Amino acid sequence: MMAALMTPLLLLALLFGPYLAARLLAAMRGRKFEGRDAGAFGAALLFLFASIGHFVQTEAMTGMLPGWVPMRTLIIYATGVFEIALTAGILVRSTRHLAGRAAIVMLIAFLPANIHAALNGSPTGGGSMGPLYLLIRVPLQLIFISWIHGFCVAPARRTSPALA
Repeated sequence: MMAALMTPLLLLALLFGPYLAARLLAAMRGRKFEGRDAGAFGAALLFLFASIGHFVQTEAMTGMLPGWVPMRTLIIYATGVFEIALTAGILVRSTRHLAGRAAIVMLIAFLPANIHAALNGSPTGGGSMGPLYLLIRVPLQLIFISWIHGFCVAPARRTSPALA
């Protein structure tokens, strides 16, 4: 069971790591912390890591999709390429908002495949835990969506001059 939890823990580390490191570095240097870029960088790392899985574990990821879905392997490759494009889009400030929106739509669209994988014991990403994995995966998906919304989609908060 612990091995099945490694992927979600790694995803959380990739997501939160850059933000926490940038926050610590700003505190150590006595500087004001601007975390938007660091949070977006974590989201980009998350998608880059996920995209690699589409090319390294193609067969296992294909098994996450129901058998009735046509061209499953092509879909896995295409979504891997799309995740690479999201990575690049999130890293570029001028495209971050659009890429963040696309990432949220993709995460919502992928949730049924994760549910199918959990219900059918797919060996990829924790699905081998069966339905119990959904207790981890669904909240994890909500964390990813919230993070991306906060750092990529939502307008940056402005500090009031009186509070600065």
